[in-house]
Amino acid sequence: MFARVGDRLMVRSTHVGGPIRDGEILEVRHGDGSPPYLVRWSDTGHEALVFPGPDAEVQHFDHHVS
Repeated sequence: MFARVGDRLMVRSTHVGGPIRDGEILEVRHGDGSPPYLVRWSDTGHEALVFPGPDAEVQHFDHHVS
C-alpha cells in the first residue's frame, strides 16, 4: 500500500451492504508511502493513527507542487 498526504483512505465494511468509511490522509510516516497513516475520518472528524488492513484501499489524487 502506498499513499501521500491528501490522498483518501477508503475502508470497506466487514458486513454485507455496510457503509464505506473514508478519511483524509494527513501524515505519512515513511518515505516510501507505506503505513501507518494519520487519518482524519470524514464521518466524525476524529484523527487516528491507522494501520490499514486488507479491507482498505487508497484513493490517489493528483498532487501539484506550486
